[in-house]
Amino acid sequence: MTSPASLPDSQLQDAQLAHAQPLPLTPISVAFGDGIGPSIMTAVLRMLAAAGARLAPEVIEVGEAVYLQGVSSGIGRNAWESLRRTGVLLKAPITTPQGGGYKSLNVTLRKSLGLYANVRPCRAYAPFVPTLHPQMDLVILRENEEDLYAGIEHRQTREVVQCLKLVTQEGCERIVRYAFEYARQHGRRKVTALSKDNIMKMTDGLFHRVFDEIGAQYPDLEREHQIIDIGTARVAVHPERYDVIVTLNLYGDILSDVAAEVAGSVGLAGSANIGVGAAMFEAIHGSAPDLAGQNVANPSGLLQAAVLMLHHIGQGEAATRLQNAWLCTLEDGIHTRDIQGEQTRTLVGTAAFADAVIERLGQLPRQLPAVQHVPADRPLSLSYARPPAAPIAKQLVGTDVFFEWSEGERDPAALAAILQSVQQNDLTLRMITNRGVMVWPDGLPETRRADHWRCRFLGQGRVEHRQVLELLRRIDLTGLDFIKTEHLYTFDGEPGYSLGQGQ
Repeated sequence: MTSPASLPDSQLQDAQLAHAQPLPLTPISVAFGDGIGPSIMTAVLRMLAAAGARLAPEVIEVGEAVYLQGVSSGIGRNAWESLRRTGVLLKAPITTPQGGGYKSLNVTLRKSLGLYANVRPCRAYAPFVPTLHPQMDLVILRENEEDLYAGIEHRQTREVVQCLKLVTQEGCERIVRYAFEYARQHGRRKVTALSKDNIMKMTDGLFHRVFDEIGAQYPDLEREHQIIDIGTARVAVHPERYDVIVTLNLYGDILSDVAAEVAGSVGLAGSANIGVGAAMFEAIHGSAPDLAGQNVANPSGLLQAAVLMLHHIGQGEAATRLQNAWLCTLEDGIHTRDIQGEQTRTLVGTAAFADAVIERLGQLPRQLPAVQHVPADRPLSLSYARPPAAPIAKQLVGTDVFFEWSEGERDPAALAAILQSVQQNDLTLRMITNRGVMVWPDGLPETRRADHWRCRFLGQGRVEHRQVLELLRRIDLTGLDFIKTEHLYTFDGEPGYSLGQGQ
């Protein structure tokens, strides 16, 4: 196997010289990854060079070896310097060592570089790749920095852990506007938003509201909103109903893998992670360490990511030649074993598949739609400036105090009696919930109760922070273990918190 370090100095440069053009080379950072990563990256770099891509790769080390050096993020200083210099990363899959203490490299890269838009085209290649949905051709745009992937988790009691779901106005605006601009630039007709705002009325509700507000500015495009569960089911059964889908981080992560598999194989899907000043391109599958060194992995997913990269850096002509050659290879039945089916004529490994694509450079597919290069192709404009925020009246009206409590039979009335004994007239106990379910007043005895309790105190109007501190001082005298507080605010008179029964 060609080593990562030797490739740019030997065959890659030779191939580039063979296709030398007067235009300058574009610097990119290249990570060979782990498992099957080195094998498929070597194959993809050969195909890129043969297609005439004008690249100056800088090889960086990320992943398992860096983790095992004691770097919890999986990426070292030299790699960061390369990324800041090039602004473009082509990355093979990496392996995260088992056990705690290791951060997700992808999440680190996306957040640190501001890669807020994840772009995943999902298309069927019937009849050459087996699929039940030959007309499938959709793009999933996933918010890439927020949501539950903020990674803010706490163990709060013996029995309960929490994960905070953070959704911002700006994060929603960025990905939603990107989705509509993407649809317009790529000649798409409809944008569908997927969320769960029937349950998470504030977080997902914000996303839905922003979608409606921004969507109204694109009257040339159809738009619709669906609940994520039925939307995912319909993508699995009727993907032809969709064109561009935009959704939040966790939903998009799950949905894009579902869609890729429905299209034919996760191994054929690449993704782009786009930010204002940087971009990362990768296959969506894992490192498959059990297949490492066997020359059997399909390089197509990483190749599709590389095609997206070429368009991003303004080398659409090379991207078009490469994509059409790849389509011809599929049509000719030259397949790796993961997509083997009735149309397979020759079963090949990683290197031979790359050879077949290179042999077909300059050819056009006969049955699958050929890619047409548009010289005016350009990266989607990513400029973003929020208008000045309008003044808003924010008022503290109460606080939720969370407790770990397991006394007696975990009777909420007993907990309420203790808290009422120390409450103040201007900040009184209104309700107690357990795992989000109202248990006092008027709770049901059948409700299962953990050792984690939320107790809501509200005032008659504006509340001062000193009143909350005094309440907590009084509670502390009872010996109760309060583990967290969450202040309750109104914004222009509207509650900025979820309401319980009777609130």
